[in-house]
Amino acid sequence: MHLEVLSAAIEYTRFSELGIGPVALKLGSFQIRWYSLGYLFGILLGYWYLLKLIAKPGAPMSRVHADDMILYATLGIILGGRLGYVLFYQPSMLANPLEILQLWNGGMSLHGGTIGTLAAIWLFTKQRNLSFLRVSDYIACCIPFGLFLVRLANFSNGELWGRETDVAWAIIFDQAGSMPRHPSQLYEAALEGLGMAAIMWPLFWFTNARYKPGFLFGTAALIYGFSRFFIEFFREPDEQLRHLVEQTGLSMGQWLTIPMILIGIYLVVTAA
Repeated sequence: MHLEVLSAAIEYTRFSELGIGPVALKLGSFQIRWYSLGYLFGILLGYWYLLKLIAKPGAPMSRVHADDMILYATLGIILGGRLGYVLFYQPSMLANPLEILQLWNGGMSLHGGTIGTLAAIWLFTKQRNLSFLRVSDYIACCIPFGLFLVRLANFSNGELWGRETDVAWAIIFDQAGSMPRHPSQLYEAALEGLGMAAIMWPLFWFTNARYKPGFLFGTAALIYGFSRFFIEFFREPDEQLRHLVEQTGLSMGQWLTIPMILIGIYLVVTAA
């Protein structure tokens, strides 16, 4: 009741008034969506930064390896992200397989994309006789680009909004009703993207962390894990999984993040 009264008294920003939407460019029936651009430029910027990283002495792979691996990583992100979303959040889509292929409609799981990317890196390093952990360390330094851009794309889509709130910067997302909500997509962009970059960048360039197999990879897992776990308290749970929050007190995103945190702790502690 307090929130309803305050909402009526304060002029909150409406998402529809921001002048943004899911479509970045429309040419007739052809559309380019921010969601697609977020993934595309996240991968391209990550690849550009990877080339900068491997130019330093002691790199675990060559330029040729990096050129080949970008295909593996891209497939891992897309396939793992989509399949993870279906299995973790929308298993009902299995009844309509064609819907799974409609990537332009959104619906990707970061946890699924992580698993897919790690599987792709493992396969790649096994085939090339490279160190899985050291290659993963370098890839981990590149992922803040994608995390930041995709979370901004989530915001432009007006999806994955936060819980109802009375904070001054709350936004009324039209698809979520008339109550102001946390712009949790921007929280995630800040912590998972910018926050991770602010920590990973000096660790790589100004310490010897890159010579400790698994340390940077584990650090990235911890940063994302704790950030996501914290922000989930401000993010509206998926409607079809609301029962999980009611029964356990934690959302699906938090449950999936716990193993990531544990793995991150293990990698950081055991890195040598």
